[in-house]
Amino acid sequence: MRIKHKPSGEKKSKIRVTVAQGEDTLLKYLIAQYPECSRTTVKSWLTHRQIAINRIPVTAYDTPINRGDEILINLERGFGRLSHPRLKIVYEDEYIVVVDKGYGLLSVATDKIKDKTAFRILSDYLKENDPAAKLFVVHRLDRDTSGLLMYAKSEKIQSMLQRSWNELVTDRRYAAVIAGCIEPAEGDITSFLAENSVHQMYSTDDPQAGRYAHTRYETLQSNGKYSLLSLQLETGRKNQIRVHLSEKGHPITGDRRYGSHDNPAGRLALHAYRLRFIHPITRRELTFESPIPEKFKKITQ
Repeated sequence: MRIKHKPSGEKKSKIRVTVAQGEDTLLKYLIAQYPECSRTTVKSWLTHRQIAINRIPVTAYDTPINRGDEILINLERGFGRLSHPRLKIVYEDEYIVVVDKGYGLLSVATDKIKDKTAFRILSDYLKENDPAAKLFVVHRLDRDTSGLLMYAKSEKIQSMLQRSWNELVTDRRYAAVIAGCIEPAEGDITSFLAENSVHQMYSTDDPQAGRYAHTRYETLQSNGKYSLLSLQLETGRKNQIRVHLSEKGHPITGDRRYGSHDNPAGRLALHAYRLRFIHPITRRELTFESPIPEKFKKITQ
């Protein structure tokens, strides 16, 4: 197997190549192409995150490579990694990034807050490895909601995901702690959601005044005082779960905006723990899960 060098303005400290043909694993490929380098040296490149495929840093020896893949080797240092106490990458490829966001961190900037957002932190990380990298918002989580969140790496992918969201996203689930026991223990909540002048959502019976919203819920455990619910979004309206549970008489604990007077978790007790979707390019179904916070479980035992 041979490689075809691409013209590049990179410094000599970096090597950029494009796989010309065939399929292989990364370690085997590099050893074959660079016989002057020892196996130990090539392994060291991988161990120290000095290799990226299609702009994504890789460390696994058996990473598969295919014709057309672009390999970048940084001979000076490893590629940067995201290190933030409230943001962790759980999946990344050349099209999308899925992160696990901590509570208290905005998904994107507002008129008042521009910098300390998941979007800005992730964008800075991507640009550290590739100055030309861009990031696009696909959906959002409220500031005090934690869990799984997806961004796109191009406007085209953003448009594909947003335009076909209901067809591509097959499962979105949240965990929430509520006061008391909801009756029945599992069921569906539907309404039409509208927004008032102070940007608070509410339900209406008028389909002309609001947008249809559907939430499925199931009680996972309860101690009578507090209950842990699993909630599945059939639609994705602003504050949908928060409004539906509040109007059911069981607001999420810590949610003062929608009527909660309890805060046993010391935060809004809402966590996006599952995200399943069909990849817009590969068409593979991907499933990601984030552990339900232990505090949620302890409160409801």
